[in-house]
Amino acid sequence: MSLVSTYRKPKVFGTAVLAALVLGAIAGWLGKKTWIADVLAWIGEKFTDLLQLTVIPLVFTAIIVGITSLRRLGGGRTAARLGGKTFLWFGITSLIAVLIGLAIALVFKPGVGVEVTPGEGVVDKLAKRSSGSWSALLDNLIPTNIFTAFTEGEVLQVVFLAVLVGFAAYALGERAEAFVKLNQSVFDLIQKIVGWIILLAPIGVFGLIGNAFATYGNSFVKPLFSLIATVYGGTLLVLFVVYPILLRFVGRISPALFFRKAWTAIQFAFVSRSSGATLPLSRKAATDLGVPGDYASFAVPLATTTKMDGCAAVYPAIATVFIANLFGVHLGVAQYLTIVAVAVFGALATAGTTGWFTMLTLTLSAVGMPPQVIATGVAVVYAIDPILDMVRTATNVAGQITVPVLVARSENLLGENLLEDKVTTERTPEAVPVPA
Repeated sequence: MSLVSTYRKPKVFGTAVLAALVLGAIAGWLGKKTWIADVLAWIGEKFTDLLQLTVIPLVFTAIIVGITSLRRLGGGRTAARLGGKTFLWFGITSLIAVLIGLAIALVFKPGVGVEVTPGEGVVDKLAKRSSGSWSALLDNLIPTNIFTAFTEGEVLQVVFLAVLVGFAAYALGERAEAFVKLNQSVFDLIQKIVGWIILLAPIGVFGLIGNAFATYGNSFVKPLFSLIATVYGGTLLVLFVVYPILLRFVGRISPALFFRKAWTAIQFAFVSRSSGATLPLSRKAATDLGVPGDYASFAVPLATTTKMDGCAAVYPAIATVFIANLFGVHLGVAQYLTIVAVAVFGALATAGTTGWFTMLTLTLSAVGMPPQVIATGVAVVYAIDPILDMVRTATNVAGQITVPVLVARSENLLGENLLEDKVTTERTPEAVPVPA
């Protein structure tokens, strides 16, 4: 049974999630400073732990299976061309997203006239996390120990190892067949576990949203409303305008069909706030849209760790302008160009579960913000991060499905029956075998 078949009644699932959002908000609001807040925090924490438990093995095995499966699409030259086009579209869509983020921030000026200070101890807490920087990216890329990369949850290092091992297995061909089959089996097992976890999404959402309302209530939401509104405006513009335009005029596929096939993945990304945990759903959505399973197995896992238009493009642009306005720091043309460059070329720095934090601190450092402003500014926006992270992650996942569709169209790999919104059955092109 496939992962998506878990949702035999997607409308019921969607209703359950929506009800959990509402009930969680009410419970959190009423339960502030009581034992209810502690219970909500525990529920949300355990659901998040379950999701993160699957991310590392899922990403590692998916990338290896994806790289080795490219052989069935036509050999080394085809694989290199697909890889090149995939990264090109990563850059193009990131460029569009960051320009939209900057435009919205410059028009609506979030942070102007706002007076807010971070909660007690937040600055010290965030100071213990690794801030983003180009040197840190290069220093942390290659692990000194294979096992610590996995045990310490260093996603970027795991991706590096997966790519290295995947291409080695690709080069060995039949001699590595047993190893590839083992990874395929592990990948299938993890997908099954994720399917079970997804069934707990309404409970997890109840705890996550409830904890957010119990912790922050109205004290930060009101003064930071300008940031919330602009981030939601920018990401939703990318999600519901930019991607549909690209899909219609470049991918030549109906946006309505795209959202019908991808909505379960986008919805789960919104409530789970994890691109990694959504990976099986994202891959299934891509294949349902006609992307060959062999290419989807390569492109979607890679996009999951390096393609984040919400976290790495729209949000850093708007949040940087917000923090600059908050502290009266003037940004010139050079700083705006730097924000664009970091968004396009700094995607690797977002790999992992704290992508927004790494990317924002990297952007703030690149434009020359003083260390104290960076520390205090990030601590301020940290208070409402759960609210922002939902829409950022949903936008990330939509982009991670869109790019493989665009590349597959450019290579004439999409099923011709998906040109218009006429398909009612879920299938993938028969010409290319899809891994079980």
